[in-house]
Amino acid sequence: MSVQDKTDVMPIQRAIADIQTPETKPGFLGNGHTARMVVGEDFSQSDPFIILMDDMLDKKDTEPAGGPHPHAGFETVTLLLEGELGEMKQGDMQMMTAGSGIVHTETIDTINKFRILQLWLNLPKKDRWTTPRLQDIAADKAPVAEGDGWKVRVYSGAFAGVHSPVNNYVPVIIADIQLQPGAVMRQELPAAFNTFLYVVDGQIEVGADKTAVHEAQIGWLDLHREDTGSELSITAGAEGARLVLYAGLPTGDHIVSYGPFIGDTQEDIIRLYREYREHKMGHINDVPAAQKMVWR
Repeated sequence: MSVQDKTDVMPIQRAIADIQTPETKPGFLGNGHTARMVVGEDFSQSDPFIILMDDMLDKKDTEPAGGPHPHAGFETVTLLLEGELGEMKQGDMQMMTAGSGIVHTETIDTINKFRILQLWLNLPKKDRWTTPRLQDIAADKAPVAEGDGWKVRVYSGAFAGVHSPVNNYVPVIIADIQLQPGAVMRQELPAAFNTFLYVVDGQIEVGADKTAVHEAQIGWLDLHREDTGSELSITAGAEGARLVLYAGLPTGDHIVSYGPFIGDTQEDIIRLYREYREHKMGHINDVPAAQKMVWR
């Protein structure tokens, strides 16, 4: 339900608190790979989001790139904006809970062109070492809400009156929003959810003061501690817009980040490297069927 239908209580109006323009740099996959670190400077401010990378690849050869590598202590969330990657098609999302430790393989050895957003999402301390699992949701299985000039595909959480089937340890909303030129969308968000908007195409204006956020910029909303609702108002620019909304409840945890691992202490990191070297981490492809959830 949109907030404008609620007349009993005036909700908190969310506003832009900070705008950042991440730099595009050469990526680690070699020629044709560029990347932007959209989130990743200060976890105390971005909690529960650790890192968000915008990776763009235009691979014109068959030289293998990437390979097997481990993760532990958090979840990776991959949203494929364009192209194909393995079994993933354009618009698909995958959430991999690394938890106690897992190895996965990302090898690209074909001519390929794609763009992905890959998020590192913190696991609450009590769930840090949970059993690894994999969730795959195809674009046409993610619920969609539509209004006057806008369309939202919700991959995680509840937003715009629809609810994703994806399971969460951290309450988190991930939504791909497309707006026609000049369209206005007003929707409810939990006031205590740390929220940012990443503009993929076009330009938007946010909040009552209509703060402009342009393509390739990230707009962080002001954060409130109240356990109540808030209203987010987005207006598209003259050419329309596409953006991805990420909103999550902060864990309030201290984390230690090193390489592919997240832990609570430095000792956790040392232990995880030892377990990986000793081949004690299984491969994500081999987790039991009960730990694989697929919506296709």
